Amino acid sequence: MKHQPSVLIVEDEPAIAELIAVNLRHNGFAPTWAMDSASAQRELDAVLPDVVLLDWMLPGESGLSLARRWRADARTKGVPIIMLTARGDEADRVAGLDAGADDYIAKPFSAKEMLARIRAVLRRRAPEQVGGVVAVAGLSLDSSTYRVVFEGQMLKLGPTEFKLLQYLMSHAERVHSRASLLDKVWGDHVFIEERTVDVHVKRLREALGDAGAMVETVRGAGYRLTSRPAVPLGSPVPVRAHA
Repeated sequence: MKHQPSVLIVEDEPAIAELIAVNLRHNGFAPTWAMDSASAQRELDAVLPDVVLLDWMLPGESGLSLARRWRADARTKGVPIIMLTARGDEADRVAGLDAGADDYIAKPFSAKEMLARIRAVLRRRAPEQVGGVVAVAGLSLDSSTYRVVFEGQMLKLGPTEFKLLQYLMSHAERVHSRASLLDKVWGDHVFIEERTVDVHVKRLREALGDAGAMVETVRGAGYRLTSRPAVPLGSPVPVRAHA
């Protein structure tokens, strides 16, 4: 039986909630309704939905406050949130996105638009998060302290190079295509060209200095991080624009 994506509707107006629920049911979704923040929290505590449609204006705690709380909680931070609101100006939209919402629909909206937005956030995958300390040969990375050390020497990496290194070290010795790295490091909802990966690999090698040789180019396939580089550690690594 095909999985029906579950949608938690957090909306205090029963007529609007029912209209949304009917459209969702007719299009293969399994809706649940919560009319305020307290009942929404109970629903989330019981079972995590695939997506939340969250009204901005709710009795008691606002939708904005709820979004912030859920994003700060390790259990709920990955649940996609679409804000529903009559507040349509840019400042409000930015506030909703800053609170952690993945998307924003201003009322009144069509069922077609709502379904398209829901399907879009369900298609997106967040970049893979790998926690803790990972070490390969003399190179170690600690995601909690944001530190990279090679043979006792602290290295300075930019945020993207840090994420790239973290992923490569967590999956060492495996070859990763540029497309795969885009999905896993940047997230597949980010639309950037594959050659951007080459630029960041080049920067990563430069930042790693003597350990740069550990990031190898596998011709025609992609990149890998290895503890046994073909070029000895400490040797200069030939760095081209396309790595």
